Amino acid sequence: MEFFATSLLNGLSFGMILFLIAAGLSIIIGVMGVVNLSHGALYMFGGYFGWMIAQQLGLNFWLAVFIGGLAAGLVGLGIERAFLRRLYKQLNEQVLLTFGFLYIITNICLWVWGGDAKVPFWDPALSGSFNLAGLLYPKTRIIVIAIGTVLAVFLWWLQDKTRIGAIIRAGMDDREMVTGLGINLDRVSMLIFFLAAFIAGSAGVIGAQLWGVYSYQGIQTLLFALIVIIVGGIGSIQGALVGALTIGVIDAFGRALLPELSMFFMFMVMIIILIAKPSGLLGRKI
Repeated sequence: MEFFATSLLNGLSFGMILFLIAAGLSIIIGVMGVVNLSHGALYMFGGYFGWMIAQQLGLNFWLAVFIGGLAAGLVGLGIERAFLRRLYKQLNEQVLLTFGFLYIITNICLWVWGGDAKVPFWDPALSGSFNLAGLLYPKTRIIVIAIGTVLAVFLWWLQDKTRIGAIIRAGMDDREMVTGLGINLDRVSMLIFFLAAFIAGSAGVIGAQLWGVYSYQGIQTLLFALIVIIVGGIGSIQGALVGALTIGVIDAFGRALLPELSMFFMFMVMIIILIAKPSGLLGRKI
């Protein structure tokens, strides 16, 4: 029972980090029709920036989370305003441009912070463990699960219960019609892109509690995010959450039982979903 509970909690904490990464990317693809392959690099950039704030400058960890997210958000917004807004409906150009930015941001991080991996860091208040019915479990992972849950509720409310959410959903279905009604969808898309990049950067700092920060994290994170989106479906907060938790739990149990095949299980689930339901478990057809 202890093995099952520990693996399940590990999967939920990993899944919540994946949700923080993939939710924004899913909405960007769904609303804006932009395939942003630099999203993983924004996660890494936020993690490095947060490490600098918390470790080198010795400031508050939660301030590091905010500043790391803000730094990634501003970089993402700059990419969108300067380049991507000119490339709507140009899939090949989007892929080439954003994949190029993935390498540019990665090399900037290497230049500024070096190639050595940064060890996991956290707020001293988060050290130690909670006693969960006799099971001692790290506070950091419980906090990650709590943050992911709160953000999932907030994004669900934003998407399904607000006017901005209605515009977002309408923009997914018919961008030209929404624009024709006088709604400034360009401004909404800009805010969505910033929010998605901000969440990714903040997730980079929060995720650093578990894995630290390292130079190839951008590509690795992008791979995980794409798997989550394929499984959960594009353009849906609920889909991103279900996909992230599914992949997180499968990865945790796979690593515990058959560590050499853990990646195989994730890809196998993705292949099965692609065959059975190409739009994803809760995805929208775009």
